Amino acid sequence: MILDRDKLYAARLQAVRARPYLATALFALRVVESRAVPTMAVDRYWRCYVSPAFVARTPVEELAGVWVHEAAHLLRDHHGRSDRYAAAHGPAGPGERLRMNIAGDFEINDDVYGDGLARPAGVVHPAMLRLPEHQLMEDYLGRIGLGSGPRALAWLDCGSGADGLDREWDLGPDGADGLSQQEQDAVRFRVAQGITGRPGDASRGWRRWAEDVCHPPQPWRDLLGAAIRSAVSGSGAGDDYSYGRPARRSAGLPGVVLPALRRRPPRVSVVVDTSGSVSDAELGSALLEVAAIASAVGGRRDLVTVLPCDAAPRIVHTLCRAEAIPLLGGGGTDMRAGFARALRTTPRPDVVVILTDGQTPWPVAQPACRTVVGLFSRGRREESWDEGSRYVPRRPPEWARVVTIAS
Repeated sequence: MILDRDKLYAARLQAVRARPYLATALFALRVVESRAVPTMAVDRYWRCYVSPAFVARTPVEELAGVWVHEAAHLLRDHHGRSDRYAAAHGPAGPGERLRMNIAGDFEINDDVYGDGLARPAGVVHPAMLRLPEHQLMEDYLGRIGLGSGPRALAWLDCGSGADGLDREWDLGPDGADGLSQQEQDAVRFRVAQGITGRPGDASRGWRRWAEDVCHPPQPWRDLLGAAIRSAVSGSGAGDDYSYGRPARRSAGLPGVVLPALRRRPPRVSVVVDTSGSVSDAELGSALLEVAAIASAVGGRRDLVTVLPCDAAPRIVHTLCRAEAIPLLGGGGTDMRAGFARALRTTPRPDVVVILTDGQTPWPVAQPACRTVVGLFSRGRREESWDEGSRYVPRRPPEWARVVTIAS
């Protein structure tokens, strides 16, 4: 039997008409004819393996739903999430991978059909195991065992793109028509932009997925440490010469050892926003960040100073113990005063770190040192929020390195 590509592609066009925001992903799938797959399956390289017999016996309306189902596995990175789940919970054989495939199907199928997409025969959904809808794959994995219910679904096989377990029909990373990781990420981001641009057209599950793609959680503490190290690694941080590490220029002068410029440890001034708009929990988080900053500069706490600031700067504290620093304040915020006071500290800091909620005026001119801004994360802020009469949009200036501090 020859694969009826006209019928298969007509079903894809129907899927695009029903879910236009998924068009980029649906057209990114590369079709591979295969008699080894039971229905349709995908691998992690965005190849879609299609059984000619399955296409012949399935109506176009149901094939459209299968197209969306398989694309959803890849968009939601079910293979990568399955691998990470297996790494955290132990080795995963075929039985465990079947659970992952079922859990991924549950995540997809509770809201993928309807509104122009027919539900294919035999599709699995959370109600089959009396589980709630609108959960993530990981949530379902915690509730699905390998009892009689899942074993009855042993025929289910959406491919390695659904559970991460390679199949014998997979072409692998070196096969034809696979997408690179960068191309896969570009497809996901393009689809997410389409969903967030017109959120009323997508289901709740897709909107949640798109929000995660456009605003992924960041390893904020690593980013903060890296931003500080980057800020102090520039020129001008060395102030003395040492023969402990000869200069590279010595290689051009046989018999002569030249000293190298020794880099002194950086001095960091941390300005903490203590205005009334900053919560106690955020102030506690600020103290944790001060300790992390001390670690990022090699543990030299004597080189880290802390300056509480609301509308005006307060006493500069040398860091001994982060929890012993009094973070006093209240009322409005003016980080311009905090910047000015930090730069007057003796000795002058190499880096100024600002920990704030962002509701503050910022200096117009770039300070004469590197600047890192740690923004307390509050989700989506209300743009109409006003702190007194000096409200300025929360985004720090372009010359500052900005890191979002997760709650």
